[in-house]
Amino acid sequence: MSTAVVSNSRTENAASSSPAAVQNPPRLLWLDLTRKCQLRCVHCYNGSGADGTHGAMTRGDWINVLDEAAVLGVPHVQFIGGEPTLHPDFDTLVTHALGLGMQTEVYSNLVHVPPARWELFRRNGLSLATSYYSAKADAHDAMTGRPSHRRTRANIEKAVQLGIPLRAGIVAETDEQIAEARQDLEVLGVRRIGADRVRPFGRGARGKAPDLTGLCGNCGSGTAAIGPDGTVSPCVFSTWLKTGNARDTPLGDVLTGSAMAEAATAIRNARGAKECQPDCVPNNPCDPRCEPAAACTPGTPPSDCDPRR
Repeated sequence: MSTAVVSNSRTENAASSSPAAVQNPPRLLWLDLTRKCQLRCVHCYNGSGADGTHGAMTRGDWINVLDEAAVLGVPHVQFIGGEPTLHPDFDTLVTHALGLGMQTEVYSNLVHVPPARWELFRRNGLSLATSYYSAKADAHDAMTGRPSHRRTRANIEKAVQLGIPLRAGIVAETDEQIAEARQDLEVLGVRRIGADRVRPFGRGARGKAPDLTGLCGNCGSGTAAIGPDGTVSPCVFSTWLKTGNARDTPLGDVLTGSAMAEAATAIRNARGAKECQPDCVPNNPCDPRCEPAAACTPGTPPSDCDPRR
């Protein structure tokens, strides 16, 4: 089992070189482990698929990121991809995060969950999140590019039966489709359900260049994402906004650096003032990912109070 002991010099530097980050740590780090995935979702915001790779980040690099994040006081991490469970060091990294006392969420397609993996998922401090596209198998599978509805649905049901905290995000085109999917999830026992539209990034952009107006407006304000090559960006949707690299720079320096500040400002300015500005952290009233103002009414795209995926 990985230990929570911080011993490398780079982690020690994180505590001393970036005091502002220690005083005001990010609320959430996305650990974007891989571009490999069993599915090929037509809307995937980062173009993951069977031919994706795990990138340049080694197990040691990811451990360093987790250790540095713990020193900085980051309370919540989310493992995402691609399909994060396909990363060869997934179990080790999740165990390490839990050992550091971090609230840990795994965003998985739940297509394949080996028996031993359920024991990991049942650990205190761990929760699951998944995307669900339709109550109808053919419509769901049309979105994922492979037959997956039956297995994902069965594993959602099993997670609920095992008492594992789980939230689901519905991505659909019409209110009717959302209502049908929501009803199906509720039958399975899922209580934390949100809805979203297709985000204009990756395959969802349909060949268009990424645009700041497609982001929520709060990316980089208390959040950051680390990609498979170590690139740090304001969130998982804004990977073209490179603010540093966690492989060669202490995480605190990247998070408090001028590039991150400039990116976050540009994102806020592109969106402008909104009545419902989402706050992209899990475990909040506006599931599955955003915490807006009380006036927000999630569930009907294109509301700004939507899940992030």
